[in-house]
This record gives sequence, structure tokens and C-alpha cells, in this order.
Amino acid sequence: MKNKTINKKNFFSKFIAKIVRKFGYEIIDQANLKIPGTNTLVSENLSKSGEKSITVPLGSTKITNKISSLSIIIRSYTFGDKDNDQVMLDQSKKRIFDAPKIEYTLRTIKSVIKSCELAKSKFKDLKIKIFITDDKSNDENLSKISKILNITDIETKLININENEFINEISSTDIEGKEISKNMISNMRNILKSIQIAENDDSDLFYFLEDDYIHTADSISEMLFTYEKISSQLSKELFLCPADYPYLYSTVDNTKLFFGNMRHWRTVNESLITFLTSKKMIKKYLDDLKLMGSKRHHPMEFKLHKIYEKEYCLSPIPSLAMHATNINSIYGLPPNFDWKKIWEENTP
Repeated sequence: MKNKTINKKNFFSKFIAKIVRKFGYEIIDQANLKIPGTNTLVSENLSKSGEKSITVPLGSTKITNKISSLSIIIRSYTFGDKDNDQVMLDQSKKRIFDAPKIEYTLRTIKSVIKSCELAKSKFKDLKIKIFITDDKSNDENLSKISKILNITDIETKLININENEFINEISSTDIEGKEISKNMISNMRNILKSIQIAENDDSDLFYFLEDDYIHTADSISEMLFTYEKISSQLSKELFLCPADYPYLYSTVDNTKLFFGNMRHWRTVNESLITFLTSKKMIKKYLDDLKLMGSKRHHPMEFKLHKIYEKEYCLSPIPSLAMHATNINSIYGLPPNFDWKKIWEENTP
């Protein structure tokens, strides 16, 4: 025999929950940590894109900066030189797992696509585009990249950069007057290409990304939810980077701490040239961003760091991506992160 008292209680709880929800609130059943009338646990994602961000027990944040579109620009360098494609740009160090460079590129692209597909299930009206700006990859590697792009319904475009493109904009010497390498010129050319795309595209947000960041499945969702929430709270546009870099723990710096959607985020003063920001920020700092591709500074991100003196740049804890560099690099592998697992999950 069914317990009528329990059934009445459940009916009453669901009824009250529906009424309260109409006023923008939620009731939590403390006995089972579920929201009455749903199978949702309070530990799961409760936020609604473009409407509100919910954090238990902090409550709800009304979203005033709704994100409708995202363009991701992945700068690809695979080169194809079997004697040299395992080392990092302008360095002699090899990357973690000692794989050919194309392996990191393919895993980066695959992980981003997987994360975008999950994000689209949470952001119902979100438009996502993925651009691959490739410089000097051989036909075999380009074919491998195209194969991964062809298996998703997300809009993608592979762009081959001409070697003479931006030739009149890139200085062959750095700020100290020293000649820079062909590899570095290739890198700067690709940066200028990605900024050019953002300059001419009308998306709300742009994610500039190097091709050796392998992402967690929830990375894009977390970045989008966090951008909506914190930019709404602060009434400011932001910069977000996906990685919890080890160098952030090498000094004792003051920081501000925020709670995004499912992760903590802290303000940082530096990042590499992998970051997410808005079209408004790109317009505001267009000349500075272009300088990273036209003149070699030390560090290369110098102009970006100057922007962070005036704007918020946030980094996640724990990390949303693995920067697959040398295991000893302070700008590489995030701490307390299962590097091998994320590598194997994105085998092309």
C-alpha cells in the first residue's frame, strides 16, 4: 500500500516549488539535496544561460550580459619536419609525451569540438564557429585536421595562411634590435591573422587559442557561464584564460577571488596568448593586440599584460585545459590535473 502521507507531501512540495519558481526562486529539499519536481541535485549545474546564474548557497545572479555567439580561433603550427616537430617554438625542449606536434594539434581541436558540443546543449541558442588558422602544415597534416573538422555539425573553417601575408606589418627585429627567427615570424603572422578574423567577425566573444591546449569536456560551458555571470556582476567586459598555470604559484601576489559556475576563478596579471574576451574589448584594445603580432616584445605577451593592469583577467581553479608543454615549464602543465587522462580521452 502506498504511503498517502508521503504522496501528499511530495505533491505539496512540487506545487509550492512551481509557485516559488515563477518568482525566480528555487526550493531545495535538504533531505535529499534535490530541487522538488526535478531530478536535479544541487551539486549539478543549475544556471540558465542568458537568464540567471545559480550558486548554492550564494543564490542567484541575474544575467545582464547574455552571450549569443562565440568564435574560437585556433592557431595551428604543425610544420611536418620530422626532425624538428617535437620541440617547442624557438626552444630545444620536447613536450610531455614526446609526440609529434600534429598529435597535440589534433587533440586540441578534438577536445575543443567535444566541449563546444556540450556547451551547445546548455546554451540552446548559442552560435559557435571554429576557425583553424594554419601556417606551413604539410598536406598530410592538413588532411588529418580536416578529418576531425568534418565529423562535427559545428561551423568550422580551415584557413591556410600565405607566407607573404602581413609581410609589411611584421618587423624582422625585436624591440632590442635583434633579428627574430622564421618560426617566430610564423607565429606572429598567425596572431595577426586571428586578430584580423576577430576584427571582421560579429560574434559576442572570441577565444584565441594556441594548438597545444587540450580541454576538459566542460571547459567551454564553464567559460561561457562564468563570463555571463561575472561580467553581469561587475558590469564590465572581461578576459578569461583556460589554464591554471604553474607560474601563478611561484610568487605571492594579491588576487581577487570569484566563483564562476562550477569553479573558482582568480584575477591574474599575466597569461599567454590564449584567452577569451569580447568584441568590445577587441575594439577597445585593437592596436595593442596587433602589436603582439607585428613587433616582438619580451615577453611576447607584454602588451596583453599591460591591458590586464586596467581590465580583469581571470584564471580557473582547477584548470580547464592542459597546456601541453615540457613537464618542467612554469607556463605549462597545470597542477593537480590528470594530464594522462585528458591526453588519452582525446586520441584522434
